[in-house]
Amino acid sequence: MTTPTGTVELTEIVFPAAANHYGTLFGGNALQLMAKAAFLAARGAAARDVVMAGVTDVRFLAPVPVGHVLTLRAWVSRMGRSSLTVCVTGLAATLGSPPEEVLKGIFEMVAVDGKGRPTPITHAYTNQETA
Repeated sequence: MTTPTGTVELTEIVFPAAANHYGTLFGGNALQLMAKAAFLAARGAAARDVVMAGVTDVRFLAPVPVGHVLTLRAWVSRMGRSSLTVCVTGLAATLGSPPEEVLKGIFEMVAVDGKGRPTPITHAYTNQETA
């Protein structure tokens, strides 16, 4: 399997400070981590600053307990004139267990200029894989 251009991977461990009262990753913190991965993938693919324009879909597929390692993988699935669609998946694992898909989301990002206004993406980028 080839890795699509504009792919990033972030690895985090779930500490108690990021957990809810059930001892699992708080949904707001999960969204923040997913948004960070989407930002990094879009910025890398567009070769310019980007902002989040929207979130099309987010799914919390399974809880992520404190102590689990969370790996977020984000890749650009579509690049338009100034916008990008970024898919993000999250896999959680603990020592001795296989990774389990726990998060999925689709983020819409927009390339911006120095004043924060949408601007065309001029970076040569092609993506063979779609989400």
